[in-house]
Amino acid sequence: MRTTVRRHLGKVVAGAAVAVAATAAMIAITLPGTAGAEGTGGGSAGRTAAAAQDGAAQDGAGQQDGAAAVAPGVVEQAPAEGERGTGRDPLTDDEIARVERIALNRQLLDASRDVDGDRGPQHLGVDLAEPEADEVDDPSAPRRAEVTFYDYEDDTLVTRTVNLDTGKVEATDSGRGVQPPLSRAENTEAAALLIADPLGAGLRADYRDATGKKLTSPEQLQLSSMVYRAVPGAQPAAFDRCGIHRCARLLLKVKNGPWIDTRSLAIDLSTRKVAALTR
Repeated sequence: MRTTVRRHLGKVVAGAAVAVAATAAMIAITLPGTAGAEGTGGGSAGRTAAAAQDGAAQDGAGQQDGAAAVAPGVVEQAPAEGERGTGRDPLTDDEIARVERIALNRQLLDASRDVDGDRGPQHLGVDLAEPEADEVDDPSAPRRAEVTFYDYEDDTLVTRTVNLDTGKVEATDSGRGVQPPLSRAENTEAAALLIADPLGAGLRADYRDATGKKLTSPEQLQLSSMVYRAVPGAQPAAFDRCGIHRCARLLLKVKNGPWIDTRSLAIDLSTRKVAALTR
């Protein structure tokens, strides 16, 4: 029985081989492009491979030529900024300069002091003012700017609203105990006071350890800050008015170097003194 099965399988395999051979012959006859194929070593298969290689070489050369022909990228300059914006557009440089001049009148200039003690208030910023309630949907509503100053003469925050269409100050608000973020000039002055103070000895020593150089100027540091407000029992009595006075805690970093922790110190810019915090 086993012999019979083997013979039967042998016939089946042989029959399948014949069928495969016949199918291959039919495909060879009917495939497009095979008519007239040569049977020597330089036949159609060899020519096809050679043509493919030539085509790849030509494509590569074309890509190289195309790459060489591509012009270098050009960074376009930003469009020129107009003198005046419209609607809720950000204030232009010209508008900012103009409202600063309008807001700083002679009376305010003569009666106030900046962070360095010089005549005139400390400039903090200029922002586009929100429209009045009845002007929200009015496309022709005037543009206004709010100019903010800090007067170190009496620790007062002064905000003036300037109408950009008329060039007039429409409102002036002032108050004490309002402490917006410190300006760059205030950060610089706070750092200068700390560097020169005996309590800045640790800062100076850390800077020397980090750089091998002597710390003499705020320009050697990367400056940021937080407004400091007095906390019961957290500072000397002389600093209990921080919040009414303009006080800062500095966050200092060596340029291209490490941070130096000075958060345990407060600088009162109104009195130009430095104090160590107890907690």
